[in-house]
Amino acid sequence: MHYYTRLLVLIAALLTAGSASAQDFKQYFADSTLRLDYILAGTQTETKVTPEEAHLMPVWAGRRHHLDSLALQGNARLWVRDEATGRLIYCTSFNTLYQEWRLTDEAKGKHSSYQEVVLVPWPQRPVLVTLELSGAHNELIAQQTQRIDPKDILIHKHSAQSKYPQQYLIHSGSAADCIDLAILAEGYTEAELPTFLEDAKAATEAIFSYEPFKSHRQRFNVVAVLTPSEQTGVAVPRLGQWPRTAFGSHFDTFYSERYLTTRRLKTVHDALAGIPYEHIIILANTDVYGGGGFYNSYLLSSTHHKEYLPVIVHEFGHSFGGLADEYFYEQDTMSDTYSSAIEPWEQNVTNLKAFEGTKWSALIPKKTPRPTPAAQAKKYPVGLYEGAAYSSKGMYRASYDCRMRTNRTKDFCPACHLALDKLLRYYLDK
Repeated sequence: MHYYTRLLVLIAALLTAGSASAQDFKQYFADSTLRLDYILAGTQTETKVTPEEAHLMPVWAGRRHHLDSLALQGNARLWVRDEATGRLIYCTSFNTLYQEWRLTDEAKGKHSSYQEVVLVPWPQRPVLVTLELSGAHNELIAQQTQRIDPKDILIHKHSAQSKYPQQYLIHSGSAADCIDLAILAEGYTEAELPTFLEDAKAATEAIFSYEPFKSHRQRFNVVAVLTPSEQTGVAVPRLGQWPRTAFGSHFDTFYSERYLTTRRLKTVHDALAGIPYEHIIILANTDVYGGGGFYNSYLLSSTHHKEYLPVIVHEFGHSFGGLADEYFYEQDTMSDTYSSAIEPWEQNVTNLKAFEGTKWSALIPKKTPRPTPAAQAKKYPVGLYEGAAYSSKGMYRASYDCRMRTNRTKDFCPACHLALDKLLRYYLDK
């Protein structure tokens, strides 16, 4: 059986075995968004979660099904429970820049804080909202519960009218029926916004040229939001460049030259007030190579480097699909990022702790050697190739090459296809 046929059979089996909950969205929620702002702060040994502000945003663009189940575990999870009954009525998972910072040497002796923003459907009655963060070994490092009363007069209410012009690049239907993706401009002055629109169109076409996004294009809405910056370009600290931009993004995150991020998440979400959105892409007006992506949070990518389009597809694999990097370093310089004792929750890498019967194991032909020799990659398109998730030993990927490993490949590997297809079906309730 060809591996794509096995992939579709496996997806069907996984969905059949999934949550059977048929919870009615209208029983607990209204068609609006509760935006919750947090501060995540601490060091490598201690973390504190502090709620900051709650917002009422017009329209709920997220899922209206599978409300009490997670698509992926993520490194952070948010649980919403009906206060009166204690019932779990919504949950979501995501990754944060703060949790990555905790793993750096800097965090050993320095205290720092990071913004985080989470979107949930607007509750009709008081709820208890719990945010929990996990460490690299899946250990609980912080947990905080707050009570939200939708009648609270101090919840910040936002207008249904966006303060920025926008243009839909794909409009397939209502927010209730589609996955809503917003693209923001970073480092483009007012005069450069026409260039941003062209860059946003190129990014959109690049993403939807890849399967399985290509086959689901008609279930996406993609809106370009024209957010001008005072100055052109984005910050490159190692070069002493700090232009004044819409979202204050910069390279050299954690002193890694190519790592492009922003810590101003509240400003990012403020810019999207009045616009239905679930997933966020921020395009940076620079020819410096780099980017960054966080599952269910945002991705940032430079736009005028020659490898811009492959990078944005790679980062979308992170931010939308929760996929892990499949490249690795011979010196295992980031080996602390993943535990060797616990199976990673990302669906495209494994340390074999809980692989059999999960992930892409059903796609591997019976006679495929394990580990699969790199020299026989053409003979074995799906297997267990050693080297993934930054480690050269003990971590495995499905194929020799993949969009999550290098810029030269033209496709996602079978494990990524399986994971992305399953996730799309989860969002679209197929």
